Amino acid sequence: MANTQALQAATLEIDGARYTVDLGNPHDLAIALDFDDVQPRWFGAPPAHSSPLASGNFSGRVQSGASCNCSTVTLTPHLDGTHTECAGHLTLESMEARKVVPAGLVKALLVSVTPTPAGGTEESSRPAPRADDLLITSAALTRAWPAEPPFVPQALIVRTLPNTQLKRVRDYRSEPAAFLSLPATALLVARGIEHLVLDVPSADRADDGGQLSAHREFFGLPSGSVSLAAVRRPQCTITELAYIDDTVADGAYLLSLQIPALGGDAVPSRPLLFPVHAA
Repeated sequence: MANTQALQAATLEIDGARYTVDLGNPHDLAIALDFDDVQPRWFGAPPAHSSPLASGNFSGRVQSGASCNCSTVTLTPHLDGTHTECAGHLTLESMEARKVVPAGLVKALLVSVTPTPAGGTEESSRPAPRADDLLITSAALTRAWPAEPPFVPQALIVRTLPNTQLKRVRDYRSEPAAFLSLPATALLVARGIEHLVLDVPSADRADDGGQLSAHREFFGLPSGSVSLAAVRRPQCTITELAYIDDTVADGAYLLSLQIPALGGDAVPSRPLLFPVHAA
């Protein structure tokens, strides 16, 4: 009989040091889209929806007498649930997220920060934030960043505080959400972060006049440009509307961004964090 036991642990060399990686118990950062319950969504998007296929006499539902269940799913990846996007979000030419997301494990760091009211910081965004806007600042990220991480991260996961279960189901259409200040985004670029995972619905404020300045800074796309050729960091991704449970400690991990083989500049995603330990 074939051995079907899943691989649980591995030893890897990362930046010249050896680590053990627990492959059997990753932390799942995706928010499940429950078609029959409240869902996290953003920017006035309708809820993701699943309905049985109707084709001739075929009902698409065993309960209705069909031979099997077959559903049609409708969703807006940018706005319904956890998703990963690429620079094609901002460009005239198409770019597919699935061709940018790394296939393997990525060195990652998880930090927790408390967003700051814009009126209480000199950091800003474009356009200028309102006094009561909540900013994820470079100062907060710098304070949360460990002094000596075990390796240089390529990915950063940001958990905003306070952290509540409500994040899993919140409808952000009428509630404020924190977003990145421009200095915070510049810090991420300077520190070589290529894959950013956020537990807020967007790196930018919803009603920013279409500037998307944090997205542009992170992807390296000049203000006003819609040209894919002008993107200086085409290898980068932003994942939004993730959820990081309180049981997941800040620190170093390996990140796997799992996505379906779908076209589009944004796709539903399942970020997995794998704990690592010095071997």
